[in-house]
Amino acid sequence: MSLRIGIDVGGTHTDAVLVDGSEVRVAIKARTTADIETGVIDALQQLLAAGDFATADVRAVMIGTTQFTNAVVERRELTPSAIVRIALPTGRMVPPKIDWPDDLAQALGDHVFMLHGGRLYDGRELAPARDAEADAVIEAIAARELDCVAVASVFAPVDAEPERAFAARLQQRLPGVRVVLSSTFGRIGLLERENAALLNAALLPFAERVVDGFERALAARGLRCPLYISQNDGTLMDTAFARRFPALTFASGPTNSLRGAGLLTGERQAVVVDIGGTTSDIGVLREGFPRESNLGVAVGGVRTSFRMPDILTLGIGGGSLVTGDGACVGPRSVGHRLLEAGRAFGGDTLTATDLAIAAGHLDIGDRERLHSVAATTVRRGLKVIHARIDESIDRMRSSSDPVTVILVGGGTALLSGPLTCAGAIHRPEHAAVANAIGAAHAEIGAEVECMAPVAEREAVLADLKRQASQRVVAAGALEDRIRITDVDESAVSYMAVPTVRLRVKAVGPLDLEAMADG
Repeated sequence: MSLRIGIDVGGTHTDAVLVDGSEVRVAIKARTTADIETGVIDALQQLLAAGDFATADVRAVMIGTTQFTNAVVERRELTPSAIVRIALPTGRMVPPKIDWPDDLAQALGDHVFMLHGGRLYDGRELAPARDAEADAVIEAIAARELDCVAVASVFAPVDAEPERAFAARLQQRLPGVRVVLSSTFGRIGLLERENAALLNAALLPFAERVVDGFERALAARGLRCPLYISQNDGTLMDTAFARRFPALTFASGPTNSLRGAGLLTGERQAVVVDIGGTTSDIGVLREGFPRESNLGVAVGGVRTSFRMPDILTLGIGGGSLVTGDGACVGPRSVGHRLLEAGRAFGGDTLTATDLAIAAGHLDIGDRERLHSVAATTVRRGLKVIHARIDESIDRMRSSSDPVTVILVGGGTALLSGPLTCAGAIHRPEHAAVANAIGAAHAEIGAEVECMAPVAEREAVLADLKRQASQRVVAAGALEDRIRITDVDESAVSYMAVPTVRLRVKAVGPLDLEAMADG
């Protein structure tokens, strides 16, 4: 057996599945708890009770979580952190955090430092480093008792030596400080990469607590197998990596849903609509993986360079509030209070779920409680939901041709009629836990990037593919199943020699048998 457990920790529910190869053996939903750990323990307990298997047969557990995204959005669990930019004299005019929301900038504190140095795109020195200047910054960090520091150097993905040199100097003086190098996030643009590194640094102590909680939850249910955390590009990282790079989980929930939708249907090219309790996420599957956004993606109001899926989010879900005449649905929602606040459950709030129950599309709650809701209100409200989601699908498709649409999530009953943009509509079995299924089937991935003269493109591209494949194998993937899933190439303007930016991504499935032997 190659049993795996996939878990998705959402704001309302913690979904869990037990899979054997491509077969879903058990699927459950548990309530998410405030401490997260208890909800995961409950979900695992339900799996153990429902499935006929031994914990020793489980090869791996994969968890997707929104905790780190929520921490940034809600401005909580963030540690005051320093940002050190190595880019003087040219980087002075646009300082770090210049466009951050005030409340988020204040949560991390006013700890911005600038140093001379850095590299140009071809590796040449921008300016000589100044040791005395670096030492003064280090002493300032020590005086402020800061434990988390992000370091960003111009063109660091091309040559990260300025970042590494400062980090080594800092940790020699302050051995306990946690340092995040922007070069580890891999994208060329300085501001977005710098922002990503700083957010990641601020999340490091929280990441320790969250990952520790996940590990305790597994131990509490007798699971001794490896634990992996979902990244936002549909791949996995181990717990040691997750402790260092929690920000790479941003948007992993929608990513898992898209991957799960593709796995449940076998479709590799489709638009996926994931309807949850509060929102609906619309994304595009391309070769079985989420289409990535070509633009800088904002997290909590901050532009970043993360490998984020191209997702359109609507304020429509099962808990969305409905006006008396049905003309307006959402964006306000009762969220996790649906089973108490919804009219069909004894509450006094008319929700989108109530409309689906009243129309006979969903058999939960007490339909008798909805007799006072006018039939015109039900029809109008459901029509509004259909129209808005149909419009969103139209915005996400890349041509005017009809597209394959996959509906997943707990709120799929909100869509019962045809969609004008859809050539085919899939409502797969286990659609309500597609996110957990996507987590359970996530693979190991690696991405490498560099800039190269056009004349050397072919040789450099071949080397990047080799590097990416080697990283995936080193992380625990099956060597004979590695594949290149994305090659991105773009011209770089204003260079003396014609230059291109190349980025390669490789993925491969986990070597579960090696885990069993280990």
